[in-house]
Amino acid sequence: MDQTETPARGPRIRTVPPGDDRQRLVCPDCDWVAYENPKVIVGSVVTWEDRILLCRRAIEPRRGFWTLPAGYMELNETTAAGAVREAWEEARARITVEALLAVYDVTRISQVQLIYRARLDDPAIAPGPESLEVGLFRWEEIPWDQLAFPTVRWALEAHRRIPAGPPFARATNPPEAPEGL
Repeated sequence: MDQTETPARGPRIRTVPPGDDRQRLVCPDCDWVAYENPKVIVGSVVTWEDRILLCRRAIEPRRGFWTLPAGYMELNETTAAGAVREAWEEARARITVEALLAVYDVTRISQVQLIYRARLDDPAIAPGPESLEVGLFRWEEIPWDQLAFPTVRWALEAHRRIPAGPPFARATNPPEAPEGL
């Protein structure tokens, strides 16, 4: 190794750490373990009267296909706030989240998807940077053969099947601790 090269540092060896039951990425110099955890996706089935908001993807994967406004949760935000942000980023839609509609485990790509039921505060929508176009569709107008992911279909069907209102009781952070400890 010449002076311009630096040795590899940090987690770089896959091994089963002591006390664990699966391979992890471990630093051989200090034994620090880099845990890899699922990604959290947040989004919503957004309605305006009898129509549902869909976005045509401008990015891969599945560019050109229709999806719900949804995406990766950011650090330091609640899941509902993430769904509101995604609706704005993808469809310039201002929404009010009503209830958690569905939780999907997509283990083959290590995702957990939390999909809310929401309503548009105003029907003015426009494509954001990740959308080619956006639209409000009646049920019979939904482009079923052009949906980007199976979970989009599942969420749309759950929205139609499950009555409005909370589909199950859930607890959240108390008002005095809205952002946790």
